[in-house]
Amino acid sequence: MTASTLPVSLQGQTIRWTFQDGPTKGHTFEHTFSEGGALTWRSTGPGSKDHHESASAAVKVSDDVHMVSYLSKESGYTLTVALNLETGIAIGFASNGKDWVQQSGTFEVLGAGR
Repeated sequence: MTASTLPVSLQGQTIRWTFQDGPTKGHTFEHTFSEGGALTWRSTGPGSKDHHESASAAVKVSDDVHMVSYLSKESGYTLTVALNLETGIAIGFASNGKDWVQQSGTFEVLGAGR
């Protein structure tokens, strides 16, 4: 599998994660992964809007762990997150040309595109 394609287990799925630390502490985000690598994400807070990214990557590291990464063109941040499907733990790294931050949290798979 190449990094430009999503593992079958993530294609068409919506994943909701909440970081417990870092600059987005307590914020919840939903990410929907489409075939071909497109991604739609949004905050679940009031007044949130959908953000569409034309490219994302996901790699199945093991039966329980997937790595996902994408560049948010609007914010200029790249987010890379390891998702442990067995434990529901997410560990992520967000960076741009000036800042780098590690974040941890939890996630759940909501199912086919929401």
